[in-house]
Amino acid sequence: MLIDRQQAIHPTPDPARWHILAVLLTAQFMSLVGISIVNVVLPSIQQGVGASQADLQWVLSGYSLAFGVVLIAAGRAGDVLGRGAFFIIGVAIFTLASVVAGLATDPLSLNIARFVQGAGSGLINPQVMGMMQQNFRGRELGKAYGFFGTVAGISVAVGPLLGGVLIALLGAGAGWRWTFLVNVPIALTTIILACRWFPRPLFSRTERERLDARGNAQRNAQGMQQTRRDSRDLDPVGCVLLGLAVLTFLLPFVQGRETAWVWWLLPTSLVLLGLWIAWERSYASRGRFPMVDLTLFGIGSFSLGNIIGGLYYLGITSVWVLVAIYTQQGQGFSALQAGLLGLPSALFAAASSHWAGRRVTDYGRKIVIWGIFSALLGLGLSIGVIELHAIGNVSLWWLLVTLSFMGIAQGAIISPNQTLTMLEVPVEQSGTAGGLTQAFQRIGTAVGIAMITAVFFSTLRLSTWDTAMSVALASIGMVVVITLIVALGDQRRRNANGRQERASISA
Repeated sequence: MLIDRQQAIHPTPDPARWHILAVLLTAQFMSLVGISIVNVVLPSIQQGVGASQADLQWVLSGYSLAFGVVLIAAGRAGDVLGRGAFFIIGVAIFTLASVVAGLATDPLSLNIARFVQGAGSGLINPQVMGMMQQNFRGRELGKAYGFFGTVAGISVAVGPLLGGVLIALLGAGAGWRWTFLVNVPIALTTIILACRWFPRPLFSRTERERLDARGNAQRNAQGMQQTRRDSRDLDPVGCVLLGLAVLTFLLPFVQGRETAWVWWLLPTSLVLLGLWIAWERSYASRGRFPMVDLTLFGIGSFSLGNIIGGLYYLGITSVWVLVAIYTQQGQGFSALQAGLLGLPSALFAAASSHWAGRRVTDYGRKIVIWGIFSALLGLGLSIGVIELHAIGNVSLWWLLVTLSFMGIAQGAIISPNQTLTMLEVPVEQSGTAGGLTQAFQRIGTAVGIAMITAVFFSTLRLSTWDTAMSVALASIGMVVVITLIVALGDQRRRNANGRQERASISA
């Protein structure tokens, strides 16, 4: 029993954990590139399948909408039934949808495929977070999240570049199709390696996960019986209520510009959220395992980390959407040229993420704060380049330099914040918690893109492309300032907790 308890606290690392991480991050890269790669190929898609502006909006938003809706339920299912199995299922769904999207001949089939592709991605992502928590501890976990942040940062910037390269090499007619079909060999390789390296059995929790769960459960006979009875409880009512709440919240932001009445769904989403909270509390009071243990939000690092992540994605994700619109439609750049603007940013994101992942356990939230200052510097310098370009003094290619600060920020914020957010989460809830974390990011992304592009196009109707871009970037800067305030507040909280701990030890 003593050995079991020690293993529950410090389980033996899986010798294949770095191979497992490589598989997880390959799928993560593929799913995140699926979001950003489309930004530069929309004109080619419009020409290829005769899509309207409303159709193109759904090419972008349908993926994100499905992604956000299934995340938390997928995380719960992975925690209960086996993360490896749901990861492989998600990759398979993503692959099939990529084939359908790449062969689509009309806007409807393309958008259905994108929606299914987003659902597959939503299955993948919480399993990635859960399996990282499952296989890594301490400094190794920070290092693993460093690689995670590197992949996330690179995927955002490399997606448009890859899309531009495919258009340049294959032409507008075939290039956009290969932005989807290129996923197929990567996904098939990922599935093969997952089947080879993932712990067995895939469709039930491994012995190490059971030990982790046992170490956090009550160690009395009644408690252990409760764990065995409810260990496969999926809480379907909670899943449906939260899924509908997320759907009715996101839909106005992804479709409100085309269909004004959907804004009336926002009050419905709040009602559904209230019903979900009431149901989860009632479910727990009856001795069942709710979809989300609401005590997770009592963990300060988890709650504040999600707020920081949501705010950051609300602002910064819009930068690359704006760059694609501004340079291609406003300045006559090709898809490849627009994609190239993000290349230095991707390289700096990789370097800073690697550095931050190794040092997050030493510096904590300070790294995130430094990253936020870098983002503010990049936004300010980019506005300067655009305004100087407007009067004919500098070339827009100086954005290669200024956007690099956004890459530094990307690496310094994403992976450290993920590490700090998940640091105190129990391993047996890590998939659900990872789904919640990703949901905050997806909600931030959807709301941010809707708000910032609305600011951009509203300004454009009254002024020039340069002014619209500057105003939109300034709006992002205001969101980043709010993110900085929250991060500084969390740092003060951590400092206060550290002083209390030192005082109690000395006493």
